Amino acid sequence: MKIVFMGTPDFAVPTLNKLYESEHEIAAVFTQPDKPKGRGYKLAPPPVKVLALEHGTPVYQPESLKKQPEMWDVLKEIAPDVIVVAAYGKILPKQVLDIPKYHCVNVHGSLLPKYRGAAPIQWSVLNGDDETGITTMLMGEGLDTGDILLQRSTPIGENETAAELFDRLAEIGADLLIETLEKLEKGEITPVKQDEELATYASILTKDMCMIDFNKPVKEVHKKICGLSDWPCAVTTLDGKRLKVFRSQIVKDKMPGQQAGTVVDTKQFCVCCADGVIKLTEVQAEGSKRMRSEDYLRGKPITPGTILGVENKK
Repeated sequence: MKIVFMGTPDFAVPTLNKLYESEHEIAAVFTQPDKPKGRGYKLAPPPVKVLALEHGTPVYQPESLKKQPEMWDVLKEIAPDVIVVAAYGKILPKQVLDIPKYHCVNVHGSLLPKYRGAAPIQWSVLNGDDETGITTMLMGEGLDTGDILLQRSTPIGENETAAELFDRLAEIGADLLIETLEKLEKGEITPVKQDEELATYASILTKDMCMIDFNKPVKEVHKKICGLSDWPCAVTTLDGKRLKVFRSQIVKDKMPGQQAGTVVDTKQFCVCCADGVIKLTEVQAEGSKRMRSEDYLRGKPITPGTILGVENKK
């Protein structure tokens, strides 16, 4: 098939890579414009653009497909059999959806209709789900409302972070997309409409979600840390300074009998929650680098009885 690929971040890279390894023709790649990055705010290309240029593929970076109809003419001239979309981050107007012979096929990081929207992978972890997966779907004008083509599920590990799950699902999505294209071309897929009554929405993550409340149940605290890692990252305070927490483990799921937020093991960085004890296993202090909690505590010992999230209280 002749394919136009639309995608932007790391999640989309394995899918584009698989397409390059296949017998399909990648006629063009559409991705978001370069954005400022790092301390110097220098323009940096999206990961998808970097890969496309390595393969000599024409790259287009429109600000908006809705507001730049000249891009429609580009697509019509290419005349793709299918447009593959993976985390593109832009809305496709009907004029674009109608161009390819086999429609526009989206790779989505959830088992639709659950978790439509911007952050399906993170919310599956935040909500403590046992499994999630990938859906390939025909794109419609609504937000992730199109007919389902194929799905593949995978369990979520007890201590698996959203960042780790993100990487796994990207690989699963790449394989499922190739299978989807093969079956589409052979007419071996019957699209299935989504059950609107089962639809849920995965809203975008924001930094105001980050503060850890140790008064919550230990599982909820643990899944918040896992779900917000690596971005925007769960945080607490220690001696009035912010402490990012990237990873954790549940140590006890029984009532510890001490105030929530109290550090009960100063060598393992174990902290009381409402109904159990959690171990903070990877942290980052202000002005420091990300590190294992054991390394952090060797450099900055904590007094027994210190309470996290409460400034200067012990």
